[in-house]
Amino acid sequence: MDSDGTQEARGTHANPVPRPAGPPEMPAAPPNGHSAPPNGFASAPHVPSDGSVVPPRPTRAPGVPPMPDGSLFLTWLRTPRPEAPPGVWRFGHRPRPAEEPEEIPTRQLVSGALIAFLVGWLIWSLLQNGYLGNWWWVPFDLIVPDAWRGADSDIGETGTFVVYQGYELLVALAIMVGVARLGRWSEVWRRFVAPRFRRPESQEAQPADQDDPAQWKELRAAGAVDVAERLAADARAGVMLDVDHARIARAWQGVRSGRHSLAAFSGAVLQDGAAACLHPSGARDLPTRLARHDLLTGQVRLGTSADDPRNPYAYRGTGLALGPELLGTSLLAVGPAGSGKTGTVVRPLAESLCLHALAGRAAVVVVGAAGAGLGPADAYDVVVRIGNQESEYDLDLYGGTGDPDEAAAVLAEALVGDLADPHPGSDSRRSTTVLAQLLGPFRAVHGRFPSVPELRQLLDGAPGPLAALRQGLQDAGQESLLRELDARERQLGQPGDVGGVLADRVALLDRPAFASFFDTSGTTRPFTLKALDHPVRVRIDLPERGHADASRMLARLVLAQFTASVAVREDRSLFACLLLDDATGVVTPEAVRGIQRLRSGNAGVVLTLRTLDDVPRPLRGPLLGATGCRMALSGLTPWDGQDFAEVWGKEWTEARDVTDRQIIAETPAGKAAHMLRRVITGKAPTARAVTVRQVERERWSASELAHGVPAGHAVLSLTDVKGEHAPPLLVDLRG
Repeated sequence: MDSDGTQEARGTHANPVPRPAGPPEMPAAPPNGHSAPPNGFASAPHVPSDGSVVPPRPTRAPGVPPMPDGSLFLTWLRTPRPEAPPGVWRFGHRPRPAEEPEEIPTRQLVSGALIAFLVGWLIWSLLQNGYLGNWWWVPFDLIVPDAWRGADSDIGETGTFVVYQGYELLVALAIMVGVARLGRWSEVWRRFVAPRFRRPESQEAQPADQDDPAQWKELRAAGAVDVAERLAADARAGVMLDVDHARIARAWQGVRSGRHSLAAFSGAVLQDGAAACLHPSGARDLPTRLARHDLLTGQVRLGTSADDPRNPYAYRGTGLALGPELLGTSLLAVGPAGSGKTGTVVRPLAESLCLHALAGRAAVVVVGAAGAGLGPADAYDVVVRIGNQESEYDLDLYGGTGDPDEAAAVLAEALVGDLADPHPGSDSRRSTTVLAQLLGPFRAVHGRFPSVPELRQLLDGAPGPLAALRQGLQDAGQESLLRELDARERQLGQPGDVGGVLADRVALLDRPAFASFFDTSGTTRPFTLKALDHPVRVRIDLPERGHADASRMLARLVLAQFTASVAVREDRSLFACLLLDDATGVVTPEAVRGIQRLRSGNAGVVLTLRTLDDVPRPLRGPLLGATGCRMALSGLTPWDGQDFAEVWGKEWTEARDVTDRQIIAETPAGKAAHMLRRVITGKAPTARAVTVRQVERERWSASELAHGVPAGHAVLSLTDVKGEHAPPLLVDLRG
């Protein structure tokens, strides 16, 4: 761990960057260099220069400034999170019916309620004034005894008055109930009155103790009552954050699965409280948050589902959120420059996954151009600035592997993967074979892989390096590797030899700007994606200006290393995600196959493109099929919209053909009735003929995607790792 608190990851060189020593859920090394407690859980002290120990204080509560009594945190924790369809922001969500109820127009509803009230008032007035006779007193005469009537009744004058008035009140109530049903007063109350008296979430009744999540009933049921009391006290005192809650819950999962002992967990929590089981960086929150996060459900809110007829009724007006259960199927976002891919999609997702990493739940790698706005450097453990001489970290060109064949496969994908035949069944093994014929002998002689200049010379067929390599193999008695080198020398200069193409691609990295990078001598601090079996936060800045081809090649390298590394992780309960801002030139046949395998490894990728034209035509369909979540942002071209329309398919809908024919009244009574009906409904009396047909239509047509998506909006379809899916939704990314 270096002075700025960033985490390092072990490579294959003589001076590797060390990996965290503890398990993913409970990292064992605090950032100040002190050893972890014997129980395997990290403590939270910070040691200033004067030697005093000051426990770190949380900077703020979840999304808002802290309060001394912890009421904001408890309110956040106790807010209902009902089950919801994929993509719905569950924090404080109020479920809606699946189908839209037929709602009476406001004018018609209010007019009907007012007219019903006036009719009821008229009937009551007529009864009171005797215009309708006294028949409505018959039930009173049959029920009430004669001794209760008159001024000299047994119950007195006052009692008689109460009896008569009580009966009139019952009749008035009966009339009111009747006109209320006819005038739909209950619907008026529900739509216009009840919302004004609805209490906000923070003022709703608190849950009972046995249902209160702040009481940690799982710990109490396991016998760790003192641990639960300590955590509940920290929550009430306002020293617990949402990240603390998620991190300790993750640690408790490790205890339940048997990876850690209850005694170790209890000792760490009793000692440090909400600051127990810290991430190796020692951070308990990010420096800044721009998006809304809910670590209890693991979601980050991206926007609001538009109140649009094309959206299912259950989604209209609800928050739209993503979490690991959706990112595990990977996400592809396509939109022109300025449509909000980085600011409204990649940045919030990067924030969310960094928070998950601090909670011990995820490992995240964010790749983008320098200055792309992917978050501050102190929000990450490792920041690799390729081409920047002030970068503290290097990138391992060979992915941290010691196997020449594996290193050759990954490097070949990075160098010439975009030149491979994109059609299914294409063969890119020749480049892998050429690299393996050189990497294997070089590693056997030198104990390391070649640097970029050395690899370029070998691929160019320079006589000196090849002769020195041959002599080293002969001295070591490596006959099998000598045959590999002989085969490479025979292929030099032959038609169809890919060595020259590989050398030209390596030359893009053999530039002065990259002279101090990709070093294999052990003098730098290389980061390798083999560290993704730990909750690490990584940002890789690519050199865009003047090195566009090199940037695309490095992006392919990171994607290839990521797909290869997550497949062999030891702990797959840790979600791993790669966020690649601008995947232009990155999508290759092997990349598509690698994305398809990520779901089974509890991993996913997020790719953004300005247009699908940046992907070879034969790969567009497989790419859209390999990603479970697809987003089309505003400003899409009709050609891109056609690809999305095809992958989203069609649906059966009801087409209604309505024919209205105005009714002409001929009698004065009919004209009066028609006038009254027009006052109530606001429409002329008509005779309506409705024809209903079942037709199959595209969910979103290419024209609608190109011209019907407002600025700041996107159309997003979702699929989670369990196979549940949401149809394409129109989402306001600004809400």
